[in-house]
Amino acid sequence: MSETASLVVPLRRDSGGTFRVGATRVPLDTVVHAFNEGATPEEIVQRYSTLRLADVYAVISYYLHNRAEVEAYLRRREQEAENLRRKIEADFAPHGIRERLLARRAEARSAPAAPCEPHE
Repeated sequence: MSETASLVVPLRRDSGGTFRVGATRVPLDTVVHAFNEGATPEEIVQRYSTLRLADVYAVISYYLHNRAEVEAYLRRREQEAENLRRKIEADFAPHGIRERLLARRAEARSAPAAPCEPHE
């Protein structure tokens, strides 16, 4: 073969900055993690039926040729997820949630019932 084929990588960046595979909502992270866990492209498509096999092969090829860049992106995404988790936990402290919910239930049971109004 004397000509070099040009591969179009089926990745698009959504409004939140996440790379999605093809026309699906499946993120690049999902495909790379599955591949790194030993899943074949065929197995990945079986897990995520909206993916096209050719797209998965193309994305994996892109990942293997640009491993440092993709892994840097994945690390940034993991850090963003960790920051979001910390913010949510700070805003909505999970400690004592069971006790708070049980107290609300007890309050609701002890409150007088609202009178029923007759329907005409």
